[in-house]
Amino acid sequence: MTIRTLTAAGLAALFAGWTVSAANAVELKLGYSLSETSHYGVGATAMAEELEKLTDGKFTIKQFPANALGGEREMVEGAQLGTVDLVITSTGPVGNFVPETLITDIPFLFRDYDHAHAVLDGPIGQELLDKFPDNGLIALAWGENGFRNLTNSKRPVKEPADAEGLKIRTMENQVHMEAFSELGVLPTPMAFPELFTALQQGTVDGQENPIGVILSAKFAEVQKYLSLTNHVYSPALFLMSPTVWDGLSDEEKDAFREAAKEGAAAMREKVRSDADSGVATLKEAGMEVIEDVDRAAFEKALEPLMAKYAERFGQDKLDAIRDTGK
Repeated sequence: MTIRTLTAAGLAALFAGWTVSAANAVELKLGYSLSETSHYGVGATAMAEELEKLTDGKFTIKQFPANALGGEREMVEGAQLGTVDLVITSTGPVGNFVPETLITDIPFLFRDYDHAHAVLDGPIGQELLDKFPDNGLIALAWGENGFRNLTNSKRPVKEPADAEGLKIRTMENQVHMEAFSELGVLPTPMAFPELFTALQQGTVDGQENPIGVILSAKFAEVQKYLSLTNHVYSPALFLMSPTVWDGLSDEEKDAFREAAKEGAAAMREKVRSDADSGVATLKEAGMEVIEDVDRAAFEKALEPLMAKYAERFGQDKLDAIRDTGK
């Protein structure tokens, strides 16, 4: 089989109408920020396998893990420009491209995994995905990172006062930065590829991520304390370049959507597995885990922001999310 590695722009030019036969499979580039063994890698592999099956080998995917195509923001920009075909990304930088998605980053908005899935897999999630084409991107499916937890190298954090003054790396995400500022934390937005070194050198005191990311990024090597704050549910997204998408038939578009959903399901399964077993693994790696976090105190400390979020996103939209599944 002849495999051609092409940019999205090259694909559009050479395969207008997508009449290429399966004997000349089209290889697409898929980038993501974590390792190949992470939940992103599991999701990417599941998507690739399903896509190849659904298209009889016409489309294959070559994975570029661990920021090989740049940081998340750079990869999303690449998808807009057509230099990257597919991206699995956190919602962190996506709010800079599709502002409506920032609603998913509001702290303590989602009760649990079932609630988050009911919202994102339902009409509310689809309405958000439908915003992407107007912003130069195609959103195929919602993936998952999981509930985010706080780590740092200075001290145990059980309640908001313990976090005051800590310099914490956040995603390049306005909602996250506002929330940490409200807690008296010094939010430091930073691209993920720079984070490990920044923690190692003490440029920042800590960071916040789901258990699976903390595991795959080996943060236990440079962080002493893990607080199970579960402060934000963090979705992921399977994005595609419109340059590629616009050249697909309706049947092929359906295949990409279905393959992405298969990838998302595998990703969610891996996230839950990591969350269930990962804390014990991190303890074994030497982290001190604070399990009795005063979640109610954190929620109360963030109450002043809720009115601002209601004004920004609409109280009706926040209520619709909170009421889903009740």
